[in-house]
Amino acid sequence: MVGRKSLKGDYCPSARSLDVIGDWWSLLIVRDAFEGLTRFSEFQKSLGIAKNILTDRLRTLVSRGILEAVPAGGSGSRTEYKLTAMGRDLFPVMVALRQFGERHLFGPGEEHSVLVDREKGLPVALDIRTQDGRTIGPDETMLLKILEEE
Repeated sequence: MVGRKSLKGDYCPSARSLDVIGDWWSLLIVRDAFEGLTRFSEFQKSLGIAKNILTDRLRTLVSRGILEAVPAGGSGSRTEYKLTAMGRDLFPVMVALRQFGERHLFGPGEEHSVLVDREKGLPVALDIRTQDGRTIGPDETMLLKILEEE
């Protein structure tokens, strides 16, 4: 089996971000953490993931700074997993993935969960803006690449 190539030193911020996230199980764990899940058993029940895979993904998310493992209240040795500031910065990523799915992966009238703000119950929408506040799309952007030395 071929090992996964590390993108830790890549010049591309997207590649480095994917190196930290790892895989889709990890993003689903992060999604559940945003929903308030904190315990191993809660993640396992929500995702239906094998315990060994969940253990590995939680360990990786903690080591990469996305989650922190904190002792759960009480006298037991239980651990809770909480989003760090770095993990909370994944919120726009999760909203963008959700919006992509809503737009392209559900049929007309097909029901799905909806992300709403707590105060007014209005659906959440994410858009991309320049520093001066203008909404832009991919046709109005360009990537300034770093030239690699040979």
